[in-house]
Amino acid sequence: MTSPAPAAVRDRDALRLLAAEPAVMLAAGRALLLQVAHPKIAQGVADHSDLRERPLDRLFGTLDFLTVVAFGTSEEAARLGHGLRRLHDRITGPGYSGNDPDLQVWVNATLTDAALYVYEEILRSPSGDLGAAYVDQARYVAEVLGCPPEAQPADREEFRRYFATAVASLEVTDTGREVMRTVLWSRKLRWLGPALWFNRFVTTGLLPEPVRVQYGLPWGPRRDRCLWILLRTGAFSYRLVPGRLRRAGVPLILWRSRQRLARKARKAAQAKQARTA
Repeated sequence: MTSPAPAAVRDRDALRLLAAEPAVMLAAGRALLLQVAHPKIAQGVADHSDLRERPLDRLFGTLDFLTVVAFGTSEEAARLGHGLRRLHDRITGPGYSGNDPDLQVWVNATLTDAALYVYEEILRSPSGDLGAAYVDQARYVAEVLGCPPEAQPADREEFRRYFATAVASLEVTDTGREVMRTVLWSRKLRWLGPALWFNRFVTTGLLPEPVRVQYGLPWGPRRDRCLWILLRTGAFSYRLVPGRLRRAGVPLILWRSRQRLARKARKAAQAKQARTA
């Protein structure tokens, strides 16, 4: 049985401001590998995801969900959340469930952490201190999926404690390492060449060291210096671009997300009709 749809949020200004910064995508790999460092999530991905065969579809699916939740109407978010909760009802296996609130909290925490990490540590908070407001408003993402508000960290300090404790308790399994290799060395994306290498370099460097060691990813002081010189130089140039211009693409991105979701809905409806014919 699915959870009821969440109430509409009244304020998403900080959520929207950070979500509209293109630079937050730098930490997308960090978020994903932190997610699958959790054994139950890694097993769920291995058992039920087509990440290996359709990596870009999985990426766009996640981005479409986050885009609509952040910038769409509350009705759109509720409708999308309802569909995903029904999908997650079928994601079950030994010791895990797609609608497990604890796993939902962790997945959302990795996304929240990723955005804040780029905004605060790399960009140095170009629009001021939004951390507390962002943590509060980002809880809505998990609420859309049916995660009770009381199951999530209540404020920024509680979020920091939760995140540090969770990272310290992660145990990367062989399944998690296999998912990691699928993400960082995707055979389907070899045509991207340098972009794939860059994503691998940045993702490895931005991972917390204990998790990086568990994944068996090589790193060292020289690579770390190169990464942060690159990030600091890029962040300096990035901040020279006015915020309104950096975030100007949001209407187009939202339109594209709506188009892709509508196309998926039509295909699902046609497949259902074909099965019942």
